[in-house]
Amino acid sequence: MSEPDRASVKAALTSQRIETPSWAYANSGTRFKVFAQPGVPRTPEEKLDDAARVHEHTGVAPSVALHIPWDKVDDYGALASYAQKRGLRLGTINSNVFQDDDYKLGSVTHPDPAVRRKALDHLLECVDIMDATGSRDLKLWFADGTNYPGQDDIRARQDRLAEALTAVRDRLGEGQRMLLEYKFFEPAFYTTDVPDWGTAYAHCLKLGPKAQVVVDTGHHAPGTNIEFIVALLLREEKLGGFDFNSRFYADDDLMVGAADPFQLFRIMCEVVRGGGLQERAGIAFMLDQCHNIEPKIPAIIRSVMNVQEATAKALLVDRDALESAQLSGDVLGSNAVLMDAYNTDVRPLLAEVRQENGLDPDPVAAYHRSGWAQKITDERKGGQQAGWGA
Repeated sequence: MSEPDRASVKAALTSQRIETPSWAYANSGTRFKVFAQPGVPRTPEEKLDDAARVHEHTGVAPSVALHIPWDKVDDYGALASYAQKRGLRLGTINSNVFQDDDYKLGSVTHPDPAVRRKALDHLLECVDIMDATGSRDLKLWFADGTNYPGQDDIRARQDRLAEALTAVRDRLGEGQRMLLEYKFFEPAFYTTDVPDWGTAYAHCLKLGPKAQVVVDTGHHAPGTNIEFIVALLLREEKLGGFDFNSRFYADDDLMVGAADPFQLFRIMCEVVRGGGLQERAGIAFMLDQCHNIEPKIPAIIRSVMNVQEATAKALLVDRDALESAQLSGDVLGSNAVLMDAYNTDVRPLLAEVRQENGLDPDPVAAYHRSGWAQKITDERKGGQQAGWGA
């Protein structure tokens, strides 16, 4: 790599930003069991304390996504100030219309208008919180759907969804936007009201520029070509962000890059190709993970590093050579250009970038040396540990 190329790659890696989720610092598990760990945060403030350690060691994780009501506080402005004092900012606000008994048959698509109103009121409350925190993005995921044929009117549910989304869009302020997430199944098994990128895109297209699609890498059927979806949404300027995680079978919420690091590389290749790393693209790169058996903070640091490594490899693709091979119909040559980049060990490059920015070249080792794990284990005794759904 020539020095100018090396400099541009390093500049891109230095400016990259990856948002961590508050819930990843808390206890989480499967539908069978949640395994508690020592030192887990008990309050939103303690979650931010842990997030500050991730940012301190990686240098690229300055924002934290909140989940309402899991991170509910009396004063969100004060919480934003608390984050700022720790070198952080509050990022995406995630709504929750899936953990109330009233939502058994759906939230914004429920057949009962009173339930729909309750769900919409929560979404509008989340926009109020955005006003207080200075957040740009509201992330919407709906567990809404049906389990049996004939259970409800499929088309009517889409009408109800569109009505709610329009109301939220109209409430958003200047510079705010909504990110619509999709998931092809679970917990609904027959129909899911937002099951795929096409449904999310269709709604966002009608809603206009304040509505974008978010791609959760764990929300696809096996074998789905996620990078194609990313390329298309980028081309249409409708990609708002990512929820990064890994899946083997369902929505496993494992560390990003754990199941298929080559897939993560392919996704980041399309992000780079489509200009998605540039600030003006407005792409939110977020983690959405639940660390069930592994230590929380080291797993989040490792996830951030995995995204960095995939990004670095994508930046190393020789675009001129790739285009030349593609235009000449050189099938194997085109693939070889990609594989050369993927097979490059970028860890020395990233270590160099970190050192140049005053960071330890090995963030995980630096965290373990910091003594933070022992400190929070000793100090966070008593009270109620934060967990999935709390």
